[in-house]
Amino acid sequence: QVQLVESGGGLVQAGESLRLSCAASGRTFSRYTMAWFRQAPGKKREFVTAINWSGANTYADSVKGRFTIFRDNAKNTVYLQMNSLKPEDTAVYFCTAQRFKPYALGSYEHDYDYWGQGTQVTVSS
Repeated sequence: QVQLVESGGGLVQAGESLRLSCAASGRTFSRYTMAWFRQAPGKKREFVTAINWSGANTYADSVKGRFTIFRDNAKNTVYLQMNSLKPEDTAVYFCTAQRFKPYALGSYEHDYDYWGQGTQVTVSS
């Protein structure tokens, strides 16, 4: 069982930055593929970004060039650096993990096995 705990959400103004963190349990964290999804009010949860064990990553078009995912395996933590935030980035952000496919960079919810509780990000205009 993998437990994920997100932190770092909050209220910011458009154009500002925010960094989310996701601390994971497990002795083999370095082999996990980690990802962030988000869910805005009244909308389906959507893929944001993913990173695999080698550091390869992928991003949704809507955040490409503004968001960066990176990981610190020594701390069992994955981060989401969000720059140039827009009001449409307002959502609950979820951290998720895939334990058994270290090369994968899935962008669908069913690609992942474990989910955090989410952290709210609100961007005011």
